[in-house]
Amino acid sequence: MGFKLMIFLPLLVSSIVTSQITRSSKRHVKDGDIVDCVDIYKQPAFNHPALKNHTIQFSVVLTTGFSYSGAKANIKVWNPFVESNSDYSSSQVMLRNGPFKTFETAEAGWTVNPIVYNDSKTRLFAYWTVDGMQDTGCFDLTCPGFVQTSQEILLGGDITSLYGSEITIQIHKDPYTSNWWLIYNYKEVGYWPRDIFPILKHQATLVQWGGEVYSPKIGTRPHTATAMGSGEFSDVIFGSSGTIHGMLIEENSHDLKQPETLYVSSDEWDCYDAYLLKEGVSEPKFFYGGPGSRNNPRCP
Repeated sequence: MGFKLMIFLPLLVSSIVTSQITRSSKRHVKDGDIVDCVDIYKQPAFNHPALKNHTIQFSVVLTTGFSYSGAKANIKVWNPFVESNSDYSSSQVMLRNGPFKTFETAEAGWTVNPIVYNDSKTRLFAYWTVDGMQDTGCFDLTCPGFVQTSQEILLGGDITSLYGSEITIQIHKDPYTSNWWLIYNYKEVGYWPRDIFPILKHQATLVQWGGEVYSPKIGTRPHTATAMGSGEFSDVIFGSSGTIHGMLIEENSHDLKQPETLYVSSDEWDCYDAYLLKEGVSEPKFFYGGPGSRNNPRCP
């Protein structure tokens, strides 16, 4: 998959979203975003507080027990309420390996993340960590790691206009280079080089799909009002909640297939819930989400 994109010219540039509007010959506007064009080998780095010591609420469906070399899903796009600049809400596909406290992940999907993007728009994102989000963790191109190869798709770009429709996310390990490729709506965006992952470069041992909320106010009173998915609890009838289908995996670089077993998990059912529909349907469909404490007396 990666051979046609593995060789780069020195002048190839990556696009980095910024909220600051300044006059520069190296900036342009794409879909309302101000874009910095920088040398692909000179990506900015910062140690962002949002990337450390996470307290995260998971409503997810997952599969484990095999060696995974890829995963895919169709994810409905929403624009959930995020209470403060210290919170975020996302929906993603994640591949993971490693011990509980120092796990490694490569993940991608959509997010509303004010502390990273300085707004409340829904944006395409990619993320990775190699120590369970303790000291490492990087969104998009905000630190060295992910290599963007597409000059068409804006990583971190505004996809709010896709509200209520679906995006397709696939993460795939190249069997020849062991780089992990991100594919968005069937187009290659770029890759995580194998060398940034001590363990995940070999394989993933867990695949996870679903919603995520981060907030310092999770597990406290009052609970955060940051929503997950659309902000609605699981809606099997009308699909007005967070919805994921087409959940597929690759095992040892073989063809995509449906996972044999799926497990559902949610940490605080009164704030966010999860439901896997698998009876009487051609493929499993995952519904998830919730409003947090916003207009929700169930969530303290």
